[in-house]
Amino acid sequence: MEPRRKAARALSAERLFGLRPELGRWGFVAVGLTINLCLGAVYAFSLFKAPLIEHWGISATASGFPFMIFLAMFAVGMAVTGPFLARYGPRRVSLVGGLLVGTGWLLSGFAPNIAVLTLLYGGIAGGGVGILYGCPIATSTQWFPDRRGLAVGLTVLGFGISPLVTAPLLALAIAHLGVLPTFTLFGAVFLGLLALLALPLRFPPSGWTPAGWVPTAKQKARAGIELDRGQMVRTAAFYALWAGFMLGSVAGLMVVGFSKDFGTEVAGASAGLATLAVSLFAVLNGLGRPAFGWLIDRTTPRFAAVTSFALILGAAAALFLWGKGNLATYLVAFSVLWLNLGGWVAMAPAATAALFGPKHYPRNFALVFSGYGVGAIVGTLLSGAIRDGTGSYLPVFLPVMGLAALGMAISIVGLRPVRAQPISG
Repeated sequence: MEPRRKAARALSAERLFGLRPELGRWGFVAVGLTINLCLGAVYAFSLFKAPLIEHWGISATASGFPFMIFLAMFAVGMAVTGPFLARYGPRRVSLVGGLLVGTGWLLSGFAPNIAVLTLLYGGIAGGGVGILYGCPIATSTQWFPDRRGLAVGLTVLGFGISPLVTAPLLALAIAHLGVLPTFTLFGAVFLGLLALLALPLRFPPSGWTPAGWVPTAKQKARAGIELDRGQMVRTAAFYALWAGFMLGSVAGLMVVGFSKDFGTEVAGASAGLATLAVSLFAVLNGLGRPAFGWLIDRTTPRFAAVTSFALILGAAAALFLWGKGNLATYLVAFSVLWLNLGGWVAMAPAATAALFGPKHYPRNFALVFSGYGVGAIVGTLLSGAIRDGTGSYLPVFLPVMGLAALGMAISIVGLRPVRAQPISG
C-alpha cells in the first residue's frame, strides 16, 4: 500500500491539463465528451439509408443492416474490452479502438455492395466503438469518486448530442461528395482526431482522492465493497441492473428508430416539424445523461431506475391513449422517452461503480453493457415487426408500457446495495 500512497501524494503536487488535479481532472471529462461526439455519429446513420438505396438499388431493410450490426458489435466490443482496459489502461485501448473506428469508416467508402459495407462499417467501426466507448467512461469513473454520476453523465453527453453536430456535416458531405466518399472523409478525420484524444487518458494512482473531499456516510458505508466479476454475478443486484439496462434500452431504442415517422404518420406533424422534433429529442437524449448521473449521486441507483421507468410508463401510456393527431403529446412524450434512454446510458456505468466498487469497474461494466446490446437488437426488431403486423406505430407502446412496469418491479426488488462480498466457491 505504501507505494500507492506515495504515488497518490505525488499526484497532488502535479498538474493535469495545467491545473491542480481537482480542477484538471475535468479535462478528462471534456476529452471523453469529444470522443463521444465522434462515436455518436452512428445515430445519424439514417442519412445514409436513402442514398445507399438509390446507389445500389437495395431494399430499405437491407440499407439498415450496417446500423444493426454496428449496434451488435458495439456491445461485443464492450464485452471483450474490460480485462484489457484494466490491464493496459485507457490510453492504449483507446488507440486501438480509435484505429478501428477510423479505418472502418474510411474503408467503407470503397465498399462494392451492402454486404461489404455491413462488414466494414458495422463490423470494424462498430467493434472499434465498443472498444473505445468504455475508456473515457472508466477514466471519469476513477477520477471522480465524489461526483461519479455527474462526471460519467457529462462524458457520455457527447454521444447523445452527436447528431446535432455530425448530421449537418454528414448531410453536406453526402450532397457534395456522394454517399461513399463521405464515409472515407469522415473516416480520415476520425482516425486522426481519436488518436490525438486518446493520448491524455490515464487512471489516477490507486487510492487517490480529491483534496478536501469528505465522503458522506453513504459513501463511507460503500467504501469497503469491491466485487470482481465473479463475485458480482452472484448478486441479485447485478441481474437487476442488467435487466434494467436491457429493458430501458429496449423501450428507448424501439422509439428512436421511428420518431420522425410517428410524427408524420400518427401525430399529424409536417415532415419539416418532425425533422426539427428529432433534433429536439436528441438534445433531451444528451441532457438525460448528466441529469440521471446527478440523480444517482444524490440518491441511489434503485431510486433513479424506478424514477426512469415511471417516466417511461407515463410517456408510453400518453402516446397510446392520446398520441393520434396530438402534436403536444407527441413532442412531450417522445422528449421524455429520449431523455430516459440517455439517462440509462449514464445510470448503468454509474450504478455499476456505486454497487460493486470502482476497483474492478472496467471488467464489471463490460458485462453489464451487454444488456444494451441485447436491448438494441430486440428493440429494433420488435418495433419493426409490430409496425409491419399492425400497420401502425401506436401498438408499439403497449409492450413499452409492459417493459417499463416490469423494470420498475425488478428495480424495486433487486436493485439494492450489496451488503457484503459473496464468499467464493
